[in-house]
Amino acid sequence: MEPDIQVIDADITTLDVDAIVNAANAELAPGGGVCGAIHAAAGPELAKECASLGGCPTGEARITGGYNLPAKWVIHAVGPVWGGGESGEDGLLRNCYVASLGLAQAHDLASIAFPAISTGIYGFPAPRAAEIAVQAAFEDIKTYDTSGKTNTIGRIVFCCFGADSARLHQASLDALRS
Repeated sequence: MEPDIQVIDADITTLDVDAIVNAANAELAPGGGVCGAIHAAAGPELAKECASLGGCPTGEARITGGYNLPAKWVIHAVGPVWGGGESGEDGLLRNCYVASLGLAQAHDLASIAFPAISTGIYGFPAPRAAEIAVQAAFEDIKTYDTSGKTNTIGRIVFCCFGADSARLHQASLDALRS
């Protein structure tokens, strides 16, 4: 089953999906940007659960409850800080998306929404990040078709904060579909 992949410009904290992905920091602590918005909307229980996890290395992901969010789960993916592209940033960013999808699959989730990981204060160039994000999700889901595993994810949403980000993600998705 190939999932429905969508690009929208919206507030990720309001989405009715099984899991939203948090562009987290390595400590999994409340921060700024989308991370701060998710923690604020979820309530203090999210920070308490995150603190109990002991952090998360860059390029990996962890899962917690969604608490006061419409989403039942929050997947915390720690993206790389942009350092010019010579320190493995592309691969680490790709791993964030693949690890998040793996956690969603492991928990039998049917829908997941991603923000534009690392493109805020972490400074990852937005056009490059959009290509990596869409390609990672598109390719990871296709591996289930050939691996014999069952794909549980029927809907992937790239939830962008702003029209420019949405245009970049949509262009990357259109290029992969053509």
